[in-house]
Amino acid sequence: MTSQVSAQAEQAEGALVGDQQRGPGKEVRRLDRVIIRFAGDSGDGMQLTGDRFTSETASFGNDLSTLPNFPAEIRAPAGTLPGVSSFQLHFADHDILTPGDAPNVLVAMNPAALKANLQDVPRGAEIIVNTDEFTKRAMAKVGYAASPLEDGSLEAYSVHPVPLTTLTVEALKDFELTRKEAERSKNMFALGLLSWMYHRPTEGTETFLRSKFAKKPHLAEANVAAFRAGWNFGETTEDFAVSYEVQPASSAFPPGTYRNISGNLALSYGLVAASQQADLPLFLGSYPITPASDILHELSRHKNFGVRTFQAEDEIAGIGAALGAAFGGALAVTTTSGPGVALKSETIGLAVSLELPLLIVDIQRGGPSTGLPTKTEQADLLQAMYGRNGEAPVPIVAPRTPADCFDAALDAARIALTYRTPVFLLSDGYLANGSEPWRVPDLDELPDLRVQFAGGPNHTLADGTEVFWPYKRDPQTLARPWAVPGTPGLEHRIGGIEKQDGTGNISYDPANHDFMVRTRQAKVDGIEVPDVTVDDPGASDGATGPDGGAGSDGGAADTLVLGWGSTYGPITAAVRRIRGAGGAVAQAHLRHLNPFPRNLGEVLARYEKVVVPEMNLGQLATLLRAEFLVDVHSHTQVSGMPFKAEELARVLKEAIDD
Repeated sequence: MTSQVSAQAEQAEGALVGDQQRGPGKEVRRLDRVIIRFAGDSGDGMQLTGDRFTSETASFGNDLSTLPNFPAEIRAPAGTLPGVSSFQLHFADHDILTPGDAPNVLVAMNPAALKANLQDVPRGAEIIVNTDEFTKRAMAKVGYAASPLEDGSLEAYSVHPVPLTTLTVEALKDFELTRKEAERSKNMFALGLLSWMYHRPTEGTETFLRSKFAKKPHLAEANVAAFRAGWNFGETTEDFAVSYEVQPASSAFPPGTYRNISGNLALSYGLVAASQQADLPLFLGSYPITPASDILHELSRHKNFGVRTFQAEDEIAGIGAALGAAFGGALAVTTTSGPGVALKSETIGLAVSLELPLLIVDIQRGGPSTGLPTKTEQADLLQAMYGRNGEAPVPIVAPRTPADCFDAALDAARIALTYRTPVFLLSDGYLANGSEPWRVPDLDELPDLRVQFAGGPNHTLADGTEVFWPYKRDPQTLARPWAVPGTPGLEHRIGGIEKQDGTGNISYDPANHDFMVRTRQAKVDGIEVPDVTVDDPGASDGATGPDGGAGSDGGAADTLVLGWGSTYGPITAAVRRIRGAGGAVAQAHLRHLNPFPRNLGEVLARYEKVVVPEMNLGQLATLLRAEFLVDVHSHTQVSGMPFKAEELARVLKEAIDD
């Protein structure tokens, strides 16, 4: 869903106030931000509910960030703690960076959802509880000896007991549905209630429901009726005397057309844009794996852009097909997660040897082995860096936000096509499933990625014969020619055995092997990447970055916090808290992890302390210590969840005060 900022945001606000007047006696309070968490069984539709609330919030013009959290099982055990699915949304009238540390509102569809999430809810927050599900059996299943709704354990919260199931069934009594079918719409009742409570638009959700259930109109109208019943319940009941307004965040965005986008969707669009800018067909060879499968699903919808998707029988076949497509002159991609990277490692090494452009998209998840398939982690960095036999260097690019996945895909394609090398693109489950507003770029903002294929013989022998040398390199990039099969005169040997420099013939010569290994490393080391920028408002050189220095006390910082990938949001939010309290801290964030930016060593040497938060056991910190001999302070977390800003702010304050 797209919106024009800021004129359309103002129009949307006017339409909302005009079309949905509050009932008599209802108080309306204005807030600057809200964090809502929907929680229930994995079959209760919490992800759909959160997604619809997010879409309407995006269309209204708020800045937002989301955190879906769900079990790995397709149908997790109902009513149990491991089976709880949740969706957290943070939206505001200003720019925000994270899904929020703790929810202001928890919607708990059953006892398991309440118990699994209550520890995250601060005192005084609102809890909306589906009382119909608080049966003795359901409560006993999660360890409640007595009803938490009656034993006083929730006195610190503002609890709204609502019989969501009963009200939904009553609202749908005129539809020809079984009770079980009617009960399934209780998530739409809850969505309607929250839409009333926070003045969200409703037209988009009703249109979505009619489209989703187009082949079953009676189900579509039933869900619409449940949605409207929830909204009307909020309007008429005395249990909800207050509703809330969060104004559009018009001033937080540059003018343009915006839409809500998830990381995997942005990455898919970035790959399509890269193929168009390179004037090359896009080929995806992939095997489904959580949390990367959405990229395969999305790219399969874009055949009109010359995209060809191949769902292979396994991970090895997927990357093998992609490498074959690269040999044939396509922009080739393979998508996977950590376990799949392990299976693809031999073919990645072959791509290094063949020196062909190939994008390996790794949407990282909790490991090792199957690990935590639906949770997030950053633990594949060393695997991407070194996880192959022999000396097989591969560039590594990491996006920092869901929207940044679009630009990171273009950047990875630029490197792969320019330098004729496989490239790792390291996203993770937090970015893949999370969403935020994204400004749709103009075409003239996109880079020109067109390449020049080899056109004919490029070397003259002593006898005057012209031949094609497949490893005769560009002196600037060290890239070898890209020869499309079938082009007359460009026949050459292909395979994984070491090649002779220039001719490409098989070579076992020790000196040649030493030269080729060092040349492939030099090619990666020489890749042009932008210098890392430092957000340090107090620095004498006036260095600044994403925060622009707001809130700093003006003094130069002696502590630098350095991150990569999806830690950007929590780190930046923590830095804002430190500066807001008068502290001085510098911040930098890495997109390019191999090679590092050329000024990184100088930047690290500028600070007395360097703190590196990572969702692993210190993999970037290990690389920095080895490369720059810097005593990096590593702060790590491997819980399967992203960092919380409050926790990082505490860690940074301790580092500054130490």
